Amino acid sequence: QVQLVESGGGLVQPGGSLRLSCAASGSIFSIRRWAWYHQAPGKQRELVASMATGGTTNYADSVKGRFTISRDNAKSTVYLQMNSLKPEDTAVYYCYAELDPTGRDYWYQYWGQGTQVTVSS
Repeated sequence: QVQLVESGGGLVQPGGSLRLSCAASGSIFSIRRWAWYHQAPGKQRELVASMATGGTTNYADSVKGRFTISRDNAKSTVYLQMNSLKPEDTAVYYCYAELDPTGRDYWYQYWGQGTQVTVSS
């Protein structure tokens, strides 16, 4: 079984920073895409940032220049460094991974449980 476990959320003042982490555990042969999504109350889940196998990254316009996605392949972990946080960044943040558990070229999507980020003074 594969699990994604997030950490690093919390309460921060506007202009502050947080670093989210997401560690994948279990049977993992290869991960071809990592992503972070967020979901604010009453809104749909939206892509925040993603990173493909070759390192190509993609960011939502609202976070460009403020957030950075990175990974540690040896630890099967992805990070989201969030700087210059704004109240509108308040949401539950979900980690996502697309991975092949066994090396048979069968790819599956996994989600973390979510971590709350609240930006407020």
